[in-house]
Amino acid sequence: MFFKYQTASNWVGKIQLLLLGIGASAIATLPAKAAEKIYFQYGPIVETLEVSSLETFVETGVIPPDLQFYFKFLKADQEEQQRFRQVLKSSIKVNLVPISQFLYTPLGENFLNQFGSYIRTDPNINGKYALRAAIILAASDPKGLSLLNLFRKYPTDMWIDVRSSLELSKAAGIVVEATKYFTKTIAQLSEEEAKKEVATNFSALADLRQLGNLGVQQKRWQLRDEKRKRSFYVDLYQPQRWRSGKAPVIVISHGLGSRPEDLAKRAEFFASHGYVVAVPQHPGSDMIQLQNMHQGLSRNVFFSQDFIDAPLDISYVLDELERRNQSEFSGRLNVQSVGVMGHSFGGYTVLAVAGATIDFAHLQQTCNNNLEYLDFSLFIQCRVLDLPRQPYNLRDPRVKAVYALNPVNYAIFGAKGLSQITIPTMLEAGTYDPATPAVFEQVRSFKMLTTPNKYLALVEGQAHVDFSVLGSGLMQLIESATYLTLPPPALLNSYSNALTLAFFEVSLLDNPTYRPYLQATYTEYLSREQQFKVFLISAKSDEGLGEASQEFRSKL
Repeated sequence: MFFKYQTASNWVGKIQLLLLGIGASAIATLPAKAAEKIYFQYGPIVETLEVSSLETFVETGVIPPDLQFYFKFLKADQEEQQRFRQVLKSSIKVNLVPISQFLYTPLGENFLNQFGSYIRTDPNINGKYALRAAIILAASDPKGLSLLNLFRKYPTDMWIDVRSSLELSKAAGIVVEATKYFTKTIAQLSEEEAKKEVATNFSALADLRQLGNLGVQQKRWQLRDEKRKRSFYVDLYQPQRWRSGKAPVIVISHGLGSRPEDLAKRAEFFASHGYVVAVPQHPGSDMIQLQNMHQGLSRNVFFSQDFIDAPLDISYVLDELERRNQSEFSGRLNVQSVGVMGHSFGGYTVLAVAGATIDFAHLQQTCNNNLEYLDFSLFIQCRVLDLPRQPYNLRDPRVKAVYALNPVNYAIFGAKGLSQITIPTMLEAGTYDPATPAVFEQVRSFKMLTTPNKYLALVEGQAHVDFSVLGSGLMQLIESATYLTLPPPALLNSYSNALTLAFFEVSLLDNPTYRPYLQATYTEYLSREQQFKVFLISAKSDEGLGEASQEFRSKL
C-alpha cells in the first residue's frame, strides 16, 4: 500500500485533529456541486473513498467495501471503528456569521492556507477556498457542524496529500508522546525536589486556596493615554481593610478576545488578601474587538500593534497609580515593586513587561515551518511579523515578579528574548491545552529562562479555557470526540490561586511565612486526593529537564 500508520488509534487521532483544524478554519463561495469522492494521493499512486460510504457508515453502521478496505489496512478494531463513526457524526451548533467573518480575517485566511495545503481541490491546488465554502454550508446545516457535513459540503472532490499529511500525523503523534513524556518527567522532578525539602504540615497552616478576610471593593477608571491617543478602562480592586505596611500591587492582563470582567474573581481573591489589583482593558485585542469582527465592523480578530500597546497599557496603569497614590490611596501603594499576571495573550504581555524581547529572526524561522503550526498559538504569534522589525523595549522596571498562565511566548521571544528576564518568574501550563500546548509554549520556554528564581507549574487536565462557561453542548462534543474527562474548574482555580498568592508573597514581599507553599511538597499536598494533579518544579530541576529533553530527542 502507499501509506502507513503506526497504529489505528493514531489514525483516529488524526481524524480528530482534522476535525479540529477544519472546524476552526473555512468559508467563501457557494459550491457548484458536493464532493463525491475523497482521493488519497501519494506520488503517482491514488486511492479513493466514496463520501457516500461514510454516510452509509454513519447512518446504518454498515461498513461499505471501500471503507472496510481502509479499516483492514489500518487494523482498526470494532471499538476504534465505532469511535470514528462517533467523530464523523458529532456535531455542534455554531453561529454562522461570526465564523464567516473570522475566516475572512488575516488570521482566518492564514489558518485556511495551512490546512488547505493538506486538503486540496486538485493534486496541486490549495483547498483553502473550498474549505471556507464547506464550513459555511456545514455551519448553516440545521443538524449542526460535523466532520461528515464538511465532507458533504466540500464543493469539489477532495484530494488528500498523503505525504504531507503523514508528516503532519507523525508530528502530531510526537506532540502527544512528548506531552505524556514531559508530564511524567515533571512529575518525577517535582517528586525529587519534594524529597529534598523540609517536611511541612500544611493542614496546620493557612489554606491559601480560600479568600482572605480583608474584604473587597471595586471601582473603574476611564483612562486616556494622550501620547498614544488610546482610551481604555481599568477595573480596580482593593481590600476594604488594609494590611499593615505598604499595599502590594498586581496588574492582571486579559487574553485575546477577553475583557477585564472575566478576571474579576481572580482579582477579588488577591484583593481579599490585601493586594490592590488593576485589570486593564486592551483595546484592539479584547472582546469588543472580537465583537466588531463578528459584526463585520473590522477585518481583524486583533491588531498586531497590540503586541506593543498591551504592555504599554500596563505601564500607563502603573503611571496612573503613582499619580493617584496620595489622593486616592493615602500613599499606601507600593508601585515600585509590582507583580504582573497574564493569561494566554496576556501571558505574552506580562513577559514583555518583565523584560522579554522580541526575536524577529527566531520568529521568522519558526513561522516558516508548517509542522510547527501544531502549536495553534503560532497563528497569533506570527502576526508579530507585521510589525516594523526594530528593537522594542517594553520592560517596566517597576515590575519585580511575573506569573504567566498558558502564555503565548516561545516563537516571539525564543531563548534570546526570554534570557532578558531577570526577575522571579513562574509559568503555568496545562496538559490538555490545545491553544498553547505545554511542550511548545511553557516547558521549552522554562528551560530558556535564565533568571535563578523561576518556577513551572504543570496542571493535569487544564485546557487553556474553562469550557464549562461555553455551554454544555460544546463540553459534550469535546468529551465525545476526544474521550477526555475535564477536571472541575473550581479545582484548577484553587491550584492557581494558591500558587500565585505564594509566589507574589515571596517574590514581592519576601514573606517567610509563604516560602513553604512555594515548594513541590505543597503541590503534593494540594493534589493528594485528586485525580488531576499539579506539579511544581524550580530552577533546581534545570539539569534534569535538560537531560530528559536530550533523551526524548534521541528516541525520535
